[in-house]
Amino acid sequence: MINYRVEDIEKTVMYLQIIGTKIVDEVTTYPNGKFVHIPDHEGNAIELWEANDDFFSDLIGPTNK
Repeated sequence: MINYRVEDIEKTVMYLQIIGTKIVDEVTTYPNGKFVHIPDHEGNAIELWEANDDFFSDLIGPTNK
């Protein structure tokens, strides 16, 4: 499965529906972000992910840039 990170999953799903893309499931929310799946042209799963950046910041702590 290929995973693509998207900025706004609801907006992305709305656009994909408008252009006729099959959406396999509903957007599901987990602590690390939101996920939804679409098939590619061969039926392989593609996962779209909107990351919860707060979750990862809390997980790794502050960073020095």
